[in-house]
Amino acid sequence: MAEKPAIKIGYLKITDHLILGVTKRKLEKGMEDFTHCSLETVVKNGWNEVADAIATKSLDGALILAPTAMDLFKSGVDIKLLLLTHKSGSVLVKSKNAHIEKIEDFAGKTVLIPYQLSIHNMLFHKLLSEKGLTPGRANEPNVDVILEVVAPFQMPEAIQLDEEGEIGGFIVAEPFGSQVIAQGHGEEFYLSKDLWPKHPCCVFVMRTEIMEKHPEAIQEICTSFVRSGLAIDAQPEPASVIGGDFLSQEKDVIHRVLTQPPDRILTGELLPVIEDLDTIQKYMMDKMKIMTSLIDLEKFVDTRFAEKAGAR
Repeated sequence: MAEKPAIKIGYLKITDHLILGVTKRKLEKGMEDFTHCSLETVVKNGWNEVADAIATKSLDGALILAPTAMDLFKSGVDIKLLLLTHKSGSVLVKSKNAHIEKIEDFAGKTVLIPYQLSIHNMLFHKLLSEKGLTPGRANEPNVDVILEVVAPFQMPEAIQLDEEGEIGGFIVAEPFGSQVIAQGHGEEFYLSKDLWPKHPCCVFVMRTEIMEKHPEAIQEICTSFVRSGLAIDAQPEPASVIGGDFLSQEKDVIHRVLTQPPDRILTGELLPVIEDLDTIQKYMMDKMKIMTSLIDLEKFVDTRFAEKAGAR
């Protein structure tokens, strides 16, 4: 029998990627068994690392920000979007040292975002624009709120060290918001689900050549991810134990993310919604000017595996 291919999937230590951790644990414990492949999880520190690894083919697939995935596809990287990895699940946290009471108080401050091409950047842009504020980089003219890209795992320390309160806060995937809140350095300002209910954020992409070569393997992975997502939603207790382990976090922090409120992050609905992805790319092109052209989402999104896996 032919050797089972090892499928390498990249991820960050964020709650958005917990379906991968649950699938990995199920395989390790023998609760699930892959017939057509073995799974190799590859942790990365920041989004640029994930994007580069997919572009240079050192990963077969990745859990990655939807707008970043679209941008890779546009630049000629041959990938397909197969599943959402969750819906909602991010948070805008204000730093306690910054004395922020309302959106307008972010003016003159720096706010940390995980990546330019992220739903976080879009949601924050929308929030500021509605109040007539302009976000941008430090070197751009007429900017009211300075945006700085910082890897998610480095944000808690940045807030902790900022005694002057120059950083107003940050918008990022959990659990880093809840971590900062638990440490007493920040307070919840907005949950992303309240800015755009059930918004997409991270997606599961695979390189097309791997999908074509090992379709059964990709189906196994997608089916397992869908089941993992349903299990996380249904059983937050065991999921937070696995999450604490997989994401190097306190179990209680993960439990808070999964339960307070229950729809803070949703992992039970992973079927990609083309209209939502289109909303993102149009906003980033028309309003933010950080995308230069639109992609054909019908060519980029492949829902066959998700549908066969019973994703809803």
